[in-house]
Amino acid sequence: MPNEWWSNADVEPKRNYRFLVKIGPQASNTGMEGGAFWAKTCDAPSFDVTEVEHNYYDNKYYYPGRVTWNEINMTLVDPKSINLAHGLNTVISDANYKIKGSANADLVSISKATAGAALGTITIEVYSADGVCIEKWSLQNPFLKSVKFGSFDYSNDELRQLDFTIRYDWCIIDGVSIDGGS
Repeated sequence: MPNEWWSNADVEPKRNYRFLVKIGPQASNTGMEGGAFWAKTCDAPSFDVTEVEHNYYDNKYYYPGRVTWNEINMTLVDPKSINLAHGLNTVISDANYKIKGSANADLVSISKATAGAALGTITIEVYSADGVCIEKWSLQNPFLKSVKFGSFDYSNDELRQLDFTIRYDWCIIDGVSIDGGS
């Protein structure tokens, strides 16, 4: 079998650890503008297709329905120089979520536009061994769904990490829109 991929020296599989997450550009007061983040883990975009059942006499037929994009979970290291925890709080504030005790805390007006603009563009890039970007996912209309600022623990010396979940409408991969349609 001379045409097998593992015998071809020019074929290289993609590696899980060669990726970069970029979030931005955001407002300059977040400390996160246009940065390439210290991502520890990141889900690849994924989707589900619903099905429509049609009964015809004693038979059932199934047809594809709508595409629903799944949430993405990320774990990032919180570097001291960027202060990602503070930046994420600023994103929440810029999205018009008001923190109790802050000025104008009773004026809450959240919309998808303000939530997405506060977070900015999110891309996930996959790289080859040569450092060339070979795959790029751009999340469309993203917003933060949940943020966990990690935990404090005297018994370990691991890096502090932040976990968050991002909801988005659809993805564009390498400039080709992969849209759910209607």
